[in-house]
Amino acid sequence: MRTLVLNAGYEPLAVVSFKRAIVLVMNQKATVVESVDGDPVWTSSAVYDRPAVILLARYVRMPNGRRVPVTRRGVLRRDGHRCAYCGQSASTIDHVLPRSRGGGDSWENLVACCLRCNNVKGDRTPQEMSWDLRITPRPPRGGRWTVRGTERAEACWEPYLALAA
Repeated sequence: MRTLVLNAGYEPLAVVSFKRAIVLVMNQKATVVESVDGDPVWTSSAVYDRPAVILLARYVRMPNGRRVPVTRRGVLRRDGHRCAYCGQSASTIDHVLPRSRGGGDSWENLVACCLRCNNVKGDRTPQEMSWDLRITPRPPRGGRWTVRGTERAEACWEPYLALAA
């Protein structure tokens, strides 16, 4: 059984195991917002409802959101496996500002590129080649880019987000 953990501001934080949720409630670090019908949890000193949703007593600050890490596969997927310069099928990635000129490995500096354009461009910028980018490189957004393993957790949040509002 899994339990949704809400921050003190009612934002969903995580989905944890039933055991972890009951420990948070027993240590008074969280309160039960929604419980599951069924057998309560008996301890030597108290009776607790089985939590489906718990609310943390203190606000937990999350560091800068969940950024999607930059990978070759991710850049190709973001650009639809199409070359950012000519539109043909892409099999490599290219640094818009070459690494030798200070260009880093970031979502804003990497684009999908076909082998031909990548070899022709070499160590130059698109402006020096008089080439235009067909896309504007930016970090990916949306539910399709969640980290593996969190898709199921996000689906579990949906019914309980209405309760929190």
